[in-house]
Amino acid sequence: MLSEIGEDPGRQGLAQTPERVHRMYRELTAGYHVDPDRLINGAIFEVPYSEMVVVKGIEFYSLCEHHLLPFFGTAAVAYIPRGRVVGLSKIPRIVEMYARRLQVQERMTQQIADFLQERLAPHGVGVVLEATHLCLVMRGVRKGPTMTTAAVLGLFRTRDRTRAEFLAHLERGEPAR
Repeated sequence: MLSEIGEDPGRQGLAQTPERVHRMYRELTAGYHVDPDRLINGAIFEVPYSEMVVVKGIEFYSLCEHHLLPFFGTAAVAYIPRGRVVGLSKIPRIVEMYARRLQVQERMTQQIADFLQERLAPHGVGVVLEATHLCLVMRGVRKGPTMTTAAVLGLFRTRDRTRAEFLAHLERGEPAR
């Protein structure tokens, strides 16, 4: 690739570039090699709690499968437990597992929702991703709009009040740090 664009792959600044790029893509696609059972690591707990759990502001970085360019943004994940909750740190790790793959945002959103539905069997799951795609910013239309995708399962799909509560949580600002 370096030769193709007219660069000297042997020059000082580029000599290690092929190895760096190789390591970078291994890191950015590490989600293919994550064992979901080890990711959860037994952190599903029996808890008599049945109100909505919302984790938002989860930053992620992924690669567009069409151009191998990054897209990045934030995820909001919610579920209504059916007597079982997952450890708080596991939700960002689930997002990262799917982000660290060649992706399209729509599929990633659905994969996160499906994973939680399968593992927890909650009353419902809601996932919203908002991201900027560098394939739009750097090439093609050269505009940088954000894209928002949502996946809703169970009560989030069938009960308007549940969906409205989830969306209200998303509209609230982030807490002070």
